[in-house]
This record gives sequence, structure tokens and C-alpha cells, in this order.
Amino acid sequence: MKIKKALISVSDKQGIVEFAKGLKSLGVGIISTGGTAKMLKENGVDITYISDYTGSPEILDGRVKTLHPRVHAAILADKSNKEHMAQLSDMGIEPIDLVVVNLYPFENSLKAKARLSDIIENIDIGGPTMVRAAAKNYTSTAVVVDPADYTTIAEEIKASGEISLETRKKLAAKAFNLTAHYDSIIENYLAGEFGEEKFRKYLNASFEKVMDLRYGENPHQNGALYREAIVKEPSVVEAEKIQGKKLSYNNILDTDSAIDLLREFEEPCAVVLKHNNPCGVATSESLLEAYRKALATDKLSAFGGVVALNREVDEKLAEELTSMFLEVVVAPSYSKGALEILGKKKRLRVLKLKNFTTKRTDGLDIRSIAGGLLAQDKDNTLLDGDIEHLKVVTKRKPTELEKRAMLFAWKVCKHVKSNSVIYALEDRTIGIGAGQMSRVDSSVIGAMKAKNAGLDTKGTALASDAFFPFRDGIDAAAKAGVTAIIQPGGSIRDQEVIDACNEHNIAMVFTGMRHFNH
Repeated sequence: MKIKKALISVSDKQGIVEFAKGLKSLGVGIISTGGTAKMLKENGVDITYISDYTGSPEILDGRVKTLHPRVHAAILADKSNKEHMAQLSDMGIEPIDLVVVNLYPFENSLKAKARLSDIIENIDIGGPTMVRAAAKNYTSTAVVVDPADYTTIAEEIKASGEISLETRKKLAAKAFNLTAHYDSIIENYLAGEFGEEKFRKYLNASFEKVMDLRYGENPHQNGALYREAIVKEPSVVEAEKIQGKKLSYNNILDTDSAIDLLREFEEPCAVVLKHNNPCGVATSESLLEAYRKALATDKLSAFGGVVALNREVDEKLAEELTSMFLEVVVAPSYSKGALEILGKKKRLRVLKLKNFTTKRTDGLDIRSIAGGLLAQDKDNTLLDGDIEHLKVVTKRKPTELEKRAMLFAWKVCKHVKSNSVIYALEDRTIGIGAGQMSRVDSSVIGAMKAKNAGLDTKGTALASDAFFPFRDGIDAAAKAGVTAIIQPGGSIRDQEVIDACNEHNIAMVFTGMRHFNH
């Protein structure tokens, strides 16, 4: 398929002048539109204006310029079909062999928080129509939508005057990938703007690849990181990597979980996390002290983990962070001296978290399953009302200190894999029991880990992500010295559990809300 005529209309003009000059040097005629035509003319590229080609002016403020039979017949004609070619000949239309188009920057208008009317104007109509037409007719027309492909395409045309069928197939698939992405972003924006139901008939999601990963969760699995079109919350995807090795799949998972937990706390906070579960969490007036307390919960497990911090890292904290092996440190900012200290650990990944906030936005959690996926609201709700309004179900009411400890434990519990049981004081975790099939095992493991770390569970509050089905979990907590328990309630054996608390003089409150985290 010889390339004799090309149509060029691009919003992203990166590399287009050089590409067009290369086409002209190979004898390719060029039709162009609007700003693209102006730029090419100014740079000495001889083109035919689209209005001269169609015989119709651009109208409606540019909304209609390529939506014309002469354009789409030239793109869609099947060159192997004699009737198609005869019709073109009768109408005096030359086939368009190459369509070079990228689309109005709809995403940029969203990022700029433009007015609705301006956002609507950035919905491209003619561009996607040409792209889809050329991609459909890949046997006769080549379509290029990515400036990164210009050099390869130019070299292929220079070598043979043609673009091979195999290349045209790949370009067509890439073109439909672009239009699907484009339409998905528009649909999601308009659905939110116009109040469409959250769980619509078709769930359209589109993500842009940020980078390929060395491998996935395991070395035999390939992996990649993708970004949402508009990232609304502080995220590892948007974090700036200041130094260190390339992030791995597991690094990203763990860092995401650490950031999510960190956002539960307004006060200076440190989260130490490993294998998608926190090893320790603490708050303090000093970020350094918060880190020390968080690390003390389970220093053994913290080896090779992730540390997330919600204040600037200074030199003293940097010294302690580099005193053990960590995979990732993430924080909103770092002092110059801290970066120099962290820089001595060349392999340590140091991330700067952009736009940190504890404010959460609505959205969907999506999980793939064989043959489909599950979608649910994000678990953004922590408690139904203030802790003062929780239901006290035992004879003894919790003290003010116990209330603060229960609330701290409850915040952490929400982010620990089920079944989860947390032992905590008002400002730190003491023991974490995670991911067990029975709740009593989580209770026992949490107490055991505290003991192994040299910490005392006596006088702690305990949080459970779901109700205790039997009193055995309460008995294990009492044996560990727990004085207050926060849990959802709702078991048919709630009274048995309440009676056990009363026997042990443990204060207990029900939240009426659970936080399973599978």
C-alpha cells in the first residue's frame, strides 16, 4: 500500500513538523486542518487546507471541519473493492492513505477544573470519527495516533514507500485503544456531573500506563503500573521518586496501603508496613517519636518494609530510618539534610507524596475475579458518629483514656487484613493480629507478637474488625490484660460476649459497623 496522501490534524503537536517534512520529502501530499495547518505552513511545509479539499468552510467555531463525505469516503474506501474505487473516481476523490490524528485534550480541561461549557468544547468529534474510520479500514488506510510512532512510520515509508499490513494492524488496534480510553473518560466525567447511578449497566474504566515493572507479585509474572485519568487523592502513582531502585509491584501495593492508613490521622503519625499489613502505627507531637513507637510494635517484621510519614522528615529521623533495611520511605517533604543522609542508602526508594490530605473522595474499589470483577464503594466511613455516641453494652463504661485508645485501635483495625484484632494505647499499636481464619487466633497472635516485642498488653484497648462469634476471643483478651474493647456487635451470641466482658470487668462498645478487609 503506497503512501501518496496523508491527512494531518493533531492537538499534541510534538514532532509533527519534522514528521510532515519527512512525508513531503517522500512525495506525500498533505491535507491539514486549523492550528495544525497553520503550524506546518509557518514551518515551510506545503499543505492543502481541509476547507479547500472539501470545498466547504470550517463552520460552527470549528466544530465541523472534517465531517464531510470527501474526507470519510477517502479514508473508508476499500482499495481492493473495484466499486469503491470507481465511486471515488466518479466523484474526483483521491484516497487518503495515512491519517495522522490525536484528540482534543479532554483530560487537561478536567485537570484544570475548567467550566462545564469549556470541558464540553474539548470533547472531540471529528478526530475520533477519522481515527475510527481509518482503523476500521486498516487494510487500505494507516492511522497514527501517537507521536512516539512517527520515527518508525517515517522509516518504513522511506524504505519501501509503504506501511506494511502488520504495522497497519498494530496501528489500528492502538487507535481503538485511544478512542476507547477517550470515550471512557468522557463517560465517567459526565456520569458524575449529570448524576448517573454509580453502578451503571456498563462499568467503563480507563487507565494510562505509567511504567512497566520488572515483574508482578512473583518473578514469573509480568506487571505494569497504570494511572487513573484524574488522580483525586494522594497516591503512590503520583508520588515523586527522589532516589532509589525502581519500584516493584509489591513496593507499590505496600506503599499504597501505608498511605491509606496514614490518612486516618491528623496528628504527626508514622506507619510501618510489610506484606500489606501494618507492623506498627503511632502518633506523637514529634514525628521521630511517632516512628520510634511504631517501629517498637514489631521491629522484626519491619525489616524490609515500608515507612509512611505525614510530616517533613528531618535529619534525626533520616538517621534512624537508615539504621535498618527498608524498601520504601514516603513522606510529604524532606529537609535538605535528610535527603543527604537518605542518599547514602542508594537502593532505598525515597518518595515525595504530593498534595497530602486526610480528606477522602468517593469512588469504587474494584477487584478482578475469573470472568468478571467485583465493585464496591470505598470504605471511607470510620464510625457512625463520634465515639461519645457509641453504644456501651457492658456494666462498666470506658474511661476517657480507654475511649481514645479504642478509637486509635479502630482506625488501625480498618486497614488490617481480616480477621484482625488490634491491641493499642491511645497513641500507638502494641500488638497486631492479622489475617487469621478465626478471630480468637488473631487475638492470641496479637498478644503473642506484643510479648515477643517486649511490650505489655496490660491496660490496652482491643479493636476487632467484626463481631466476636464466641466468648473465647474475650477470654484471650482478658488474659492479655485488655481493659476495653471496641467491636461492631451483631452476633447471635452478643449477650454471651457481653457477659464475658462483665465477668472480666472489661468495658465494651459496639460500633454497629464492621471493617472487613479481605
